[in-house]
Amino acid sequence: MNTDRDIAIIGCGAGGGTAAQLARKTDRKAKITIFEQESYPQYSKCGLPYAISGIIPKIDDLIEFDENWFKKANIDLFLDTRVEKIDTNKQIIYAKKGEKNFEKPYTSLIICTGAKPTVPPIKNIDTEGVFVIRTIDDAKNISKYVQKGKNATIIGAGLIGLEMADNLYKKDMKVTIVETLPRILANTLDEDMSKLVHENIPNDIKIFTNHLATKFDEGNVTIKNNYTGEEKNIKTDFLIIATGTRPEISLAKKIGCKIGETGGIAVNNRSETSVKNVYAVGDCTEFVDFVTKKPLLIGLGSIAVRQGIAAGVNAAGGIYKLPEGILNTSTSEFFGVQIALVGPITNKIDEEFSIVSARFNGMSLPDYYPGGKSISMKIIVDKYTGIIMGAQAVGDNAAQRVNTFACGILGRFDVETFMKLETAYAPPIAPTLDVITLVCDKVSKKLNRER
Repeated sequence: MNTDRDIAIIGCGAGGGTAAQLARKTDRKAKITIFEQESYPQYSKCGLPYAISGIIPKIDDLIEFDENWFKKANIDLFLDTRVEKIDTNKQIIYAKKGEKNFEKPYTSLIICTGAKPTVPPIKNIDTEGVFVIRTIDDAKNISKYVQKGKNATIIGAGLIGLEMADNLYKKDMKVTIVETLPRILANTLDEDMSKLVHENIPNDIKIFTNHLATKFDEGNVTIKNNYTGEEKNIKTDFLIIATGTRPEISLAKKIGCKIGETGGIAVNNRSETSVKNVYAVGDCTEFVDFVTKKPLLIGLGSIAVRQGIAAGVNAAGGIYKLPEGILNTSTSEFFGVQIALVGPITNKIDEEFSIVSARFNGMSLPDYYPGGKSISMKIIVDKYTGIIMGAQAVGDNAAQRVNTFACGILGRFDVETFMKLETAYAPPIAPTLDVITLVCDKVSKKLNRER
């Protein structure tokens, strides 16, 4: 291995931490340095809502690899350190920790700067009692406000918003959700699937769709109906903004990295940017959607980790390539309902692709065996080829069923082939024919009729 290899990583999130680990495994002698502007090494951002509720006993339990771990791996970790400038000609990083400025030469650079929360234009949003949920410090600040019987309002009914609503509800709080779009999970599930989730949300949680939050003041948040313009005040002790994120690309932009049409750093399947010896990983990047072949922002920790593997191995002299696109396989659970999806949802592709879809409502066990749970499965296929493009599940074991479809999409299976999949059967575990094949049968019949 090259003993002169010097790898610098900006950001110690899931992508940056993974890149460092894989770089070390690939080259045992390389010098590896991480700069992290937060006070914490690699931790799970996805676990923040569950630490607030106490399901995860301590917020600091979210730290996956502590400072001592990086030290043992011979990886230099600088916390509370901000990278202020990068000179790609001299290949030097200029960083600042407290009042101390220092320089760091590199042979390869991996940018893992993540994303920033998007904050809507709500009046008085900079006042006390308004939070985003992105960091451990955010979670600690929110936790100070969490008390039984208190009122919490969440702006945004996507995955994070609903996860927060569920976890605050578990703390016996009175929860209100405000969503500017016509329905919950509008960018995650098709309308018929998101309706199944909505129906399972407890009635004492107030949900205002088609409403925009306009002002937070003196224990109230003002919301406005997008259609009628009617305003109303909602009593609340604190406000959580969960309206999405935008890539943090300021450093990458300054050094000339190509920024894609989605606003993320454009990378290839080796996690390389357009600048020589510079890689990028995670929420600050965009890659290609496997199904549509269009640019797609990275927003999942699982993908950031895979990109981190690619960047770490390649920066350390190895060879690693990602698949030719992102499947975007994701899952969550709120109010006892599991959801999962892979591939694009219908309203993202129905204007550009000829598609056929169907939904099947089944059970996790045979009808005669007690204890079965409901599971709704929906798939989207290409009308002309029958190739599976996407799948969504709401109900029991949704993630593993969608994972099976992820295999099918990656392998470019058509629905006729996939419906013949032999699934495991035993009365106390699974039905003779699982919903993953039965939904394919339903789509196959629709295809034959339309053809």
